[in-house]
Amino acid sequence: MARKSSASRRAATKPASGRRTKRKPAAKHKAAKCVYYFGEGKADGNGKMKPLLGGKGANLAEMTRIGLPVPPGFTISTEICTYFYAHNRSYPRTMQAEVEEGIRRMERIMGTTFGDTKAMPLLVAVRSGARDSMPGMMDTILNLGLNDETVLAVAKATKNERFAWDCYRRFIQMYGDVVMGVQKRPEEDHEPFETVIHELKHERHHKDIDDTKLSVADLKEIVARFKNLVKERTGKQFPNDPWAQLQGSIGAVFGSWMNDRAIVYRRKYNIPQEWGTAVNVQAMVFGNTGVNSGSGVAFTRDPATGEKVFYGEFLINAQGEDVVGGVRTP
Repeated sequence: MARKSSASRRAATKPASGRRTKRKPAAKHKAAKCVYYFGEGKADGNGKMKPLLGGKGANLAEMTRIGLPVPPGFTISTEICTYFYAHNRSYPRTMQAEVEEGIRRMERIMGTTFGDTKAMPLLVAVRSGARDSMPGMMDTILNLGLNDETVLAVAKATKNERFAWDCYRRFIQMYGDVVMGVQKRPEEDHEPFETVIHELKHERHHKDIDDTKLSVADLKEIVARFKNLVKERTGKQFPNDPWAQLQGSIGAVFGSWMNDRAIVYRRKYNIPQEWGTAVNVQAMVFGNTGVNSGSGVAFTRDPATGEKVFYGEFLINAQGEDVVGGVRTP
């Protein structure tokens, strides 16, 4: 039997139309969502999304959806925590744009601007949020967005200079501890920031006084001493750029998933390490504006006995960390 020529074989393999078939372009994979927004009665997440948003993030989304007055914000998912540790403490390329969009949404809802030096600036809280509650094990930063200029804008906008400087000294203390690592050394008996406050109280008032009794001048001096302490311990200036503050805080909260406290707690309660934590960034609501404001915690059961009764504790002229951290007795 005669063999076909090479030309005949090529012709036989061509499509009947004589045209080349076009390859379909490869499907583009949509980048995974990093940030889930909530505010104004709308939320990207819901209460069933605890594995992705953590307990706090899922509940904030659910409360927003059912119409409760939840300050706006966004949750960076637990998947980003996994990515963070798998990629040398870095983030997906798309995350920064999503975080910036989250801040823009908060600005629009709150009517304030992040880093504003002319009017009341947007200040935010940055908190952890694991799938299962891990109270006190991971880190929190409050009053983020304050610096030497925005603190003056807060004082002017609120007509409450003491409140502004109280927020600023709180922020430097929390950020200095959590993000910059200014913590108690082995040879020290007390936390360094608390030592600064104690020394100032005895220099100026010759006794221990409640923090609420500190004057504006006292608080300004504490801010200056706190900054000197940060510079002395770290060799770095305290950051003034609110965006740099936010980036540092997000990294610190993700980093706190692997701190010693959190590791021990997970082992005790059989919480898997691979679950990770979410990070919640939310507009601040202030309990330290004076005697007509306060902060507290509430439960649907008595935490000591388990009895099904409404139970709560609060402090006047305080922020939430004063209640849960034992700074003052409720």
